[in-house]
Amino acid sequence: MNSEEKKLYDLAVEHLDTAYAPYSKFHVSAALLTESGKITTGVNIENAAYGSTICAERVAIFNYVNQGLTNDPIKCLLITGNTSRPISPCGSCRQVMAEFMQADTKIVLTNAKGDYKEATLADILPYYFTDGDLVDGRNK
Repeated sequence: MNSEEKKLYDLAVEHLDTAYAPYSKFHVSAALLTESGKITTGVNIENAAYGSTICAERVAIFNYVNQGLTNDPIKCLLITGNTSRPISPCGSCRQVMAEFMQADTKIVLTNAKGDYKEATLADILPYYFTDGDLVDGRNK
């Protein structure tokens, strides 16, 4: 893990306790770094209506969007949890990642014990859906 990833890891582990997970007790935290060095974080936030729950990765990315950083490409997204192996994002998070990250964006999967695995968006979601797949009905 390089020094930037270590900083993201430390932030993510620090935020694990702020996850709102009263139902599953499954705390997840994420931190992302932009090319210019800006960092956003997110934790999972559960809801009694389970479908309204949102994952840490999406919170971090939505904070990135909310802070107006979309012209500053995401350099790295790190995810951590209290898991026995490095945690991996769900399918919904992967698709949101595809909306805001490049195919070669680094993704660091970790756990609170310090285990980690590096991947890219293309590694974890090959053949992802993009705006290029949308069909404009007027051009048929």
